[in-house]
Amino acid sequence: MIGKEECMEIRILSKQGKSIREINRITGLSRNTIRKFLRSSSEPRYKDRARRPGKLDPFKNFLEERLKAALPHRLPATVLTREIRSLGFDGSERLVRLFLATLHPAKDPEPVVRFETEPGKQMQADWCELRKGKNPLYAFVATLGFSRDAFVMFTTSQSFNVLRECHEETFSRFGGVPHEVLYDNMKTVVLERNAFGEGKHRFHPGLWDVAKHFGFMPRLCKPYRAKTKGKVERFNRYLRYSFYYPLLSRLKQAGLTLDAATANIEVRRWLDEVANCRIHGETNECPCDRLEVERQALLPLPQRLPVEPAKPEVIVPAYWPATPLQRSPGIYEQMLQEGRL
Repeated sequence: MIGKEECMEIRILSKQGKSIREINRITGLSRNTIRKFLRSSSEPRYKDRARRPGKLDPFKNFLEERLKAALPHRLPATVLTREIRSLGFDGSERLVRLFLATLHPAKDPEPVVRFETEPGKQMQADWCELRKGKNPLYAFVATLGFSRDAFVMFTTSQSFNVLRECHEETFSRFGGVPHEVLYDNMKTVVLERNAFGEGKHRFHPGLWDVAKHFGFMPRLCKPYRAKTKGKVERFNRYLRYSFYYPLLSRLKQAGLTLDAATANIEVRRWLDEVANCRIHGETNECPCDRLEVERQALLPLPQRLPVEPAKPEVIVPAYWPATPLQRSPGIYEQMLQEGRL
């Protein structure tokens, strides 16, 4: 079957006075075909061929429903590909990414200036606020600068006691302590910036105790410069869109609410099976593999911080009894006479 362009070429050559034999020599088409189109005044038509279903077609409705459930947030193609593969999809992630691009066009990423540190040098820590209100949910996120290995602990508070517990769990997970920890301006970390001169801050006294116990030096990033601790900031976004929103939307579809205990169970598995064993976009290596190198340069773990024993609760009655608990001697004498004692 020849196309419209070839049909037009036949007619133009004929109009130029070319014979069928010359048109045959120029175009390579058979003489019968040339005669057919010279005798016909209509354009060539093609029969519509039945479109074969693609590998992604059975899962498109599922993907659209997942995107609607996650609104106003967006779910990455990596997460959705894992989900539909568990349902039987055997195509590539590129197919999913191209389909998602038709639903929400991708934005150009902002250029990022990278700052690398040697093994064991630095850990970046941050709070990720996920839910406000009467039932808040936060995530303490820590990322090692060299390996990019990360640890996450979900909490319902950002108090200092919770922050201290997060440090203990983080260092235990990493198997050592970095030489310095970079924070932003948390109230439980710094009380006053530049209190004793430029770069000499007044840290929270409890944080100093934690730092001295573990042996790390607390550092502060520049104010209003989140990219100063860009490694943990980028992981915060990765945590939101690759773990939190997918988990939240799945529970929402099931009519359930996410709590800190469930989030901590799920995030441990996600860190071990996905986040820390993926090929990192900056290092082109798995964070868990680089952690084995970085762990050799970490400071050794000290004993766990002592926990202050809880003080016994003293219950004071709201009021004293209206009648005395001890009777007068006359009452007992009367009871003896009556034979009641």
